[in-house]
Amino acid sequence: MVTYDKTEIFYISIGFGLFLGVICYSSGSYNILTVKTGGSVTIPCYYDRKYKHQKKYWHSEIDMSNTYTNTTEQNLSVIDHPDQSFFTVTMSNLQSTKHDGLYYCAMKIEGKPTATYGLYLQVQSDPDVSVVSSSVSGHEGGDISVQCLYSSGYQNKPKQWCRYKDQSCYTVGRTNTSQNSSVQISDDDGRRSFTVLMTGLRLTDSGWYFCSAGEELNPVQLTVTEAEQGTVSDKVNELLTVWLPALAALLLLLILISVFTWRWRRRPKQDKHQITGRTSSRATDMIYSKPEDPVMYSTINDENPNDPNKDITYSTIDNVPGSEAEKPPAGGAIYSIIYSTVDPH
Repeated sequence: MVTYDKTEIFYISIGFGLFLGVICYSSGSYNILTVKTGGSVTIPCYYDRKYKHQKKYWHSEIDMSNTYTNTTEQNLSVIDHPDQSFFTVTMSNLQSTKHDGLYYCAMKIEGKPTATYGLYLQVQSDPDVSVVSSSVSGHEGGDISVQCLYSSGYQNKPKQWCRYKDQSCYTVGRTNTSQNSSVQISDDDGRRSFTVLMTGLRLTDSGWYFCSAGEELNPVQLTVTEAEQGTVSDKVNELLTVWLPALAALLLLLILISVFTWRWRRRPKQDKHQITGRTSSRATDMIYSKPEDPVMYSTINDENPNDPNKDITYSTIDNVPGSEAEKPPAGGAIYSIIYSTVDPH
């Protein structure tokens, strides 16, 4: 904490003030914003929405200069965001010899200068308090994680995660409320860092926050966007409810077609030229083919149909002289005749 004896310094309160007015202090204390040498920082300056049309500016106690909103200079820009009731100050290429000092977010109300927020900017080669990332984003319903670093001298200092807009702060531990996201802060003093985890994000969580250890702090901007449509979980649900039953029906149809095809191919084949003649107890198959092919006769004896072994048959094939064979159809020629007698045993 840095303390100054000042006169005619206008600011709202010790630390962060949101209520506008003019108060004169002879002494005051300020939060310290630490930044790495050569780095940059963005500082939010909140104000009451009823003053969105008032002139706003960034005041430096180093050279007593005022930089009004919507101004961009070398290494300095001041931009107003009236729809969100704050303006931002971005300073870059920071050097301790040039930029260390006291600053104010201020505006003019009825022609009088009014400070809404004061801080002491300290540029260091190894900042006492810093953040791994000064800007984080997440989706509605999701979570974000912010890692805040601190030097060994701040190991036993209280650690906090605070929101600029309403000055609500969270300390080490876990806080659950029905209005806000769950906030958990875990301190790893062995690594000199603490981690802020926000879960169940809401769109209203968007805004500026800061990590602090003792009186030193560093700002972080959080952006929460609407939940994406067509996420991976949505696609999985669509697959389970619509496509999975259709795929199962298609698979069953393919299995049925495969079984039918297999059984069809297993059926015994019959020559299209086969002619069968059957009596009450004997069947004679006469197979004719091309003239140049031999003629074969097959006699199957099934006189014992009740035999338990009737499915097992034996066949004897004999060559007989052509004169003993039946005559073939008109115009056919006899080359050789084979009789096959199949009897059950």
